[in-house]
Amino acid sequence: MADKKTPAQLRRWFDSAEFRDLYHTDAPLGVELEEETTVFRLWAPTAEKVTLNLYPMGDGCDATLSVPMEPGKKGVWACRLETNLEGVYYDYDVTVDGVLYANTQDPYARSAGLNGKRSMVVDMAEANPTLWPEDKAPARAAEDVIYEIHVKDFSWDACSGVPEEHRGLYTALTLEETTLDGKGKVPTCLNHARKLGATHIQLMPVYDYGSVEEGAAKDDPDVFNWGYDPVNYNVPEGSYASDPKDGYARIRELKEAIQAMHRMGFRVIMDVVYNHTFQLKENCLFRSVPWYFFRQNEDGSASNGSGCGTEIASERSMVSRYILDSVLYWAEEYHIDGFRFDLMGMLDVPLMNRIQEALDKRFGKGEKQLWGEPWAGGTCHPIAGTELAHKGNMRRLDASIAAFCDDTRDSVKGSVMDEKSVGFVNGGGVPADRLARCLRGWAGDNGDFAAPSQTITYLSSHDDWTLWDKLITTLDADAKDYNGRPEKVLAANRMAFAILSCCQGHLFMLSGEEFGRTKQGVKNSYKSPLDINCMDWQRCADNADLVEYYRGFIALRKQLAGACDKSAEAGRRVLFMRQVNRDAAALLLKNGDNEKWPRVVLAVNASQEAVTVSLPEGEWAILADGLRSDLWKMPETIIRRVSVPPMTAMILGEAK
Repeated sequence: MADKKTPAQLRRWFDSAEFRDLYHTDAPLGVELEEETTVFRLWAPTAEKVTLNLYPMGDGCDATLSVPMEPGKKGVWACRLETNLEGVYYDYDVTVDGVLYANTQDPYARSAGLNGKRSMVVDMAEANPTLWPEDKAPARAAEDVIYEIHVKDFSWDACSGVPEEHRGLYTALTLEETTLDGKGKVPTCLNHARKLGATHIQLMPVYDYGSVEEGAAKDDPDVFNWGYDPVNYNVPEGSYASDPKDGYARIRELKEAIQAMHRMGFRVIMDVVYNHTFQLKENCLFRSVPWYFFRQNEDGSASNGSGCGTEIASERSMVSRYILDSVLYWAEEYHIDGFRFDLMGMLDVPLMNRIQEALDKRFGKGEKQLWGEPWAGGTCHPIAGTELAHKGNMRRLDASIAAFCDDTRDSVKGSVMDEKSVGFVNGGGVPADRLARCLRGWAGDNGDFAAPSQTITYLSSHDDWTLWDKLITTLDADAKDYNGRPEKVLAANRMAFAILSCCQGHLFMLSGEEFGRTKQGVKNSYKSPLDINCMDWQRCADNADLVEYYRGFIALRKQLAGACDKSAEAGRRVLFMRQVNRDAAALLLKNGDNEKWPRVVLAVNASQEAVTVSLPEGEWAILADGLRSDLWKMPETIIRRVSVPPMTAMILGEAK
């Protein structure tokens, strides 16, 4: 720029078509490593000077060489060195308007040293596990059952059966036959998820994030964070690696984990956070092009639509390119099968559609899946006229892009915003019309979604209270015994999952929900120590009956075509039967004439008294009730009416 601009002036300049025309580029960025040369490229169109610094190590020590870079077309600075610098660490000094942004990481870096402070030149082929080129995901199952895990808390428990040297690390995800205390009876970790019936493992953030000290996290249960604090978007997190100082270890071990999960029959979903960064002026995106990658208020200050202090300007062309490049990189290089977008409601609709289109073109229609949260953490400030990917705009997204359905979540158990709020299973009544909308995935004429293909149906995730803790708070508030087994809480939990299993959409669950996972009532445990966040695998054994209930319903759901239908016409399968009383209702779900059970009845009784439900003409079989979800294996045939016990959801199938 010829003249120094204020942040407010920069906002208008960066938003202009003139800036886009001058500086948008599709040229290669990052490091290009060849046999005898290494080329560094950084997009820094507002810089007046850029220097490349080279280091022998990822932390400590001074630079061994500093080389001025040359400005080129479209704002790309480049430096070509006639040597192979594989294994060398580097960063940039970027000067803009006389201000030096020293030691700036490469936004396109593929690995880094300790805590991501220095980028690393890597030969990605050198980091590949054995037979990596042959790795591929299992074929898409008839139904999606998505199981959300955090790398560290999933295997940290001493009862997990995971050897101590692997606990909390990527390497724990390569173990296929783990059992409780290693004694071979109760499956744990991925062995448990496989036997439960999960088809997808959704990994909470595994890119390099900034809220933990990587060198300390391996051995300290108090060094913990969910990881929604991006630093290096294209670098694996080092705290899950066996050696966080080794820039190759984090790559190789994450790939080994993905390879193992594919081998076990899982598809792998990556939780991505392209809506904000851990810091503003300390982040490499800001330091390479001050303010460009971030939305601003009218006065030029940082907008905070994320609620975390920063807000990525996804609608600007080079930001859009960066996010698309990053998604494609993870899909290609790490064989990631899909992406869960944190606060997707902050990203723009055209970008989300471009990402899905690019993935479909490169990998085949529907091979890579996208979903996200259709909301923001605050008020966003995009370029005027930008359509954001929130609930109100779901119909403007590709029909295969899905979003979490908070309407079903809150209808079943009460709002996550209010500890005492209740839903169907804990005293809020069971209005048949609302139950029907849940079964339709809140899609169609009266819903936010065009089709159930856009609905992620769930009861709990890492955010907010676990399902168990919410039920304890609303049903056992006097005792608040999170570690006990109150029968009314168990009954409500079973009823909640029975309802969810009949809802159209993609089925999603927080790991441990199936055995009453508790965080001792902590709502937002994003940085709580592992004694709060850790998966308690002994609890899996103690609540084996609840685990079996989930397992049976997952298997049953996969046989219900009416629940698994993702088409725009799926809602027509859900028919009203009757409202029995305030707390009881019954609905009819059409599976299809050629199915095992052409029609299915869901009867829900959340009252304290048994109710009688009249059935359509024909013979009916009880497939599941309030205690057992495997009755479909040996169905009992009845005619005309059924008595539904208190606090029970019952599934009945029409006998052919």
